[in-house]
Amino acid sequence: MKKILKKITLKKVIVTLFVIFIVIQAFRIDTNNPPVDPAKDFIAVNKPTQEVVTILKNACYDCHSNESVYPWYSNIAPVSWWLKDHINEARHELNFSEWTTYPSLKQDKKLRKSIKEIEEGGMPLDSYTWIHKNAILNKVQQKTLTDYLNSLRTHEADKNKDNHEHEEHRD
Repeated sequence: MKKILKKITLKKVIVTLFVIFIVIQAFRIDTNNPPVDPAKDFIAVNKPTQEVVTILKNACYDCHSNESVYPWYSNIAPVSWWLKDHINEARHELNFSEWTTYPSLKQDKKLRKSIKEIEEGGMPLDSYTWIHKNAILNKVQQKTLTDYLNSLRTHEADKNKDNHEHEEHRD
């Protein structure tokens, strides 16, 4: 009797989960990107070398710009919800498509933080590089990118070290 009850219960759980999975597919994410104004874009404005452009496009722009390319799995909930939330959060943290809208102090803070994240292996995220193998940066690419980003720094953010921790959390 217990075996039959377990079989029926397990079957009901599986069917219920399947129905829920099908129903949540009706809740789609918006995969439209905001428009890109080249006058505001990091690459268009700073004109890095092609090597740096390739690194930025492969490892950064998919999440940190208005040029996100949504893969096939962005059509499957709940993964799509996580993906959209991740992109929204990434754009909020740093959006290369809106680069010139940041005041110079904020740009310098973003550059400093980006360099630190890259050097410490925090960016690109492992969850991104699992699927996007071309986003994995080797040591030479990391150095190329961090050297370039460092060359753009004004070091304004370093002059105000007393408030640096507090203000970085606000940015």
